[in-house]
Amino acid sequence: MLAEKITYPQYRKYPNNKSYFKIISPEKFEEIQVLGNTKTLHTFEAKILPDRNYISDLTFNYKEHWVVCEKSEYEKLKTANLIIK
Repeated sequence: MLAEKITYPQYRKYPNNKSYFKIISPEKFEEIQVLGNTKTLHTFEAKILPDRNYISDLTFNYKEHWVVCEKSEYEKLKTANLIIK
């Protein structure tokens, strides 16, 4: 099986617009969670296999749970009154 070529970063979001993801590498991503007017940024680095599988699904098998998000949409949220955790 040939590995799919991917260019990072990749951007995804939930269809309900409550979480936005920037996939930085096969082992790291950022998530912006939106709750009302509050936007919280979480940085996540995979340390165990289930975490790597989650990032792989975000990257390659996203169509059942996530949709593609534009970089501009993600960056606009990231610059607007963000709480960093």
